[in-house]
Formats: sequence, structure tokens, C-alpha cells
Amino acid sequence: MNRLEHLDKSLVDELTHAAREAVRDELREQTRKQRRKAALYAGAGAVGFYAGAALALAFGLALALGLPDWAAALITAVVLGAVAYLLRGAARPSADRPSTASPSVAPPPVAPPTPERPLAPPTVDATRPDGLHDGVEPEVPHRWGQ
Repeated sequence: MNRLEHLDKSLVDELTHAAREAVRDELREQTRKQRRKAALYAGAGAVGFYAGAALALAFGLALALGLPDWAAALITAVVLGAVAYLLRGAARPSADRPSTASPSVAPPPVAPPTPERPLAPPTVDATRPDGLHDGVEPEVPHRWGQ
């Protein structure tokens, strides 16, 4: 019987090792594909950045044909700043537009309602033993049996 237990244990160990290797190989392959995709996106972003810089330069040089150089550069900077502001506004969710966030995101917690407070602070009355006067008699502790 002891020999069978040893065989079972070695069989379980061998199956566990094979499953672990299969999962590891699958994850390596997926990671390799995702790394390649991320590198391509990064390259596209860098090329897009340089294309935008060249477009801004061309815009500034075209303006410089009829304006002083400093004015052309200033107008180009203002136009680029306005485009950046509009892009930032388009990326932010607003109250007017429905949010594209997933419905599983919980709304922020709402503060519990605060109790009503008196509009004016109580005034001091020298004739009362507790010194307060707010138009309301102080509460008298209730005693059972009286």
C-alpha cells in the first residue's frame, strides 16, 4: 500500500508540474504579444508627436511670411494651447454629457444629513441658574415613579 501512495504522489507532482509549465508557456506567449503591441503603440505615439511638431512649425512659418517672427510664434503657441485645452475638456466627463464609465463603478459616498442647528446662538440670562436663555425651558431629567 505504501508503494501506491508513493506512485500517487509522484503522479500528482508530475501532473502539477506539467500544468504549471503549460500555464507559464501560455502566459509568456500572451506577454510577448502584448509587449510587441505596446511597443508599436509607443512608436506610433512618438511619430505622431514629431508629426504634430512639424505641423506646428509649418503653421508658424506660414504665419511668419506676413507677420513678424515673434507674432507668428505667439499665435502658434496660442493655437496649440487652445487645442490642448479643448482636448482636455473632451477627455473629462461633464454633467451635461453621460459618462462612459462602466456601471460597476460606485458613485462617491454622500455625506449623511446634518442635524438642524439653531439660527442664532443662545443668549445668557443672569436670572437662570444655568445662565442660558433661549426661550425653551431646560429639560428636566425624568424620574421613574414620580
